[in-house]
Amino acid sequence: MKRSDLTEFAVEEEGFKLKIRRGSNGLPVVSSGGSYGGSNNPFAAYQAQAPAPAAQAAAPVAAPAPAAPAADDASIIYVKSPMVGTFYRSPSPESKSFADIGTKITETSVVCIIEAMKIMNEIQSEVKGTVLEILIENGQPVEYGQKLFKVKQG
Repeated sequence: MKRSDLTEFAVEEEGFKLKIRRGSNGLPVVSSGGSYGGSNNPFAAYQAQAPAPAAQAAAPVAAPAPAAPAADDASIIYVKSPMVGTFYRSPSPESKSFADIGTKITETSVVCIIEAMKIMNEIQSEVKGTVLEILIENGQPVEYGQKLFKVKQG
């Protein structure tokens, strides 16, 4: 839920309701009704345990120190996925990659392909600079808005 900025999800079927909502602390809050409400609730154990992991998770989340140096360098930007699909660095397994570390790219440079519903979509960088890091492995699924390439503007 956190990765895709989803704050609430609900499903309702015959005699069954499930609602998951991300709380203010970022942890899911689960509620259910219908035939799974009350003592037969399969989520009851999870709900009872939820406060304990919240206390443990609060300490690591509160100190995102590695993010601070990246924020200081305004010349670092990211090429993000415009869609959900499968990431490919080259047009075919035998072909050279569109972009490698150190490759200079322009706004119209094709940097990868994202396959969505059996359609190969060439993705343009939309930024100008030099590729510093490739943040996703070839053949891996990607989400909308996921960072693919770290680029130094210039």
